[in-house]
Amino acid sequence: MNSTAFDDILAPSSAPSPAEHARARRALLLLAAVCALPVLASYLAYYVWQPSGRANYGELIGPSPLPRTALPPAADQQPLAAADFDGLWTLLYAGPAECAAACAEALHTLRQVRLAQGKDSRRIGRVWLQTGAGNAATLPAEDADGLRIGRLEAGTAQAWLAALPDAASGAHIYLIDPLGNAMMRFPPRADAARMVKDLQRLLKYSALGR
Repeated sequence: MNSTAFDDILAPSSAPSPAEHARARRALLLLAAVCALPVLASYLAYYVWQPSGRANYGELIGPSPLPRTALPPAADQQPLAAADFDGLWTLLYAGPAECAAACAEALHTLRQVRLAQGKDSRRIGRVWLQTGAGNAATLPAEDADGLRIGRLEAGTAQAWLAALPDAASGAHIYLIDPLGNAMMRFPPRADAARMVKDLQRLLKYSALGR
């Protein structure tokens, strides 16, 4: 083997060319678009191509990305992290830990709306963000089962509440899409039957979690 060939073997491989960088970037963008397409399609079908006379019950508020920082856990649960929202349509309520009547009603509604989806209920998560520093109330076992709980403390509350309009009032239930964006809120003391219909339509057009 001559010295030139030997030097070629030992030489480090050349850096990627600008064209290779561009191809790699296009591939990443395409992958991101493919991942987001199911959620985008459900939004379009739900809000743009609606048959005349049909109106959604929930109010569109976003999409507004939730913070990626984990929240301290409540009771014996694990910290509430962004991964808990990935791949699920999540019903979320933010309210005082003491959980008076309005809070208890909202958390019960989360459970009822989820159960009403039948076989699609596995595609729905439930979250309670506890506000304030009070002691957490004890929930009925059926409403507590499967409910994820995180505590909004001084270092995290502002960013989370900013993504959830008027959440500090404890009046609304929110819907989080499978990419972790707050995208809808329901009126105070929401009508569970009308929430069920909204969610049914979104699940129909979204392939995520099937």
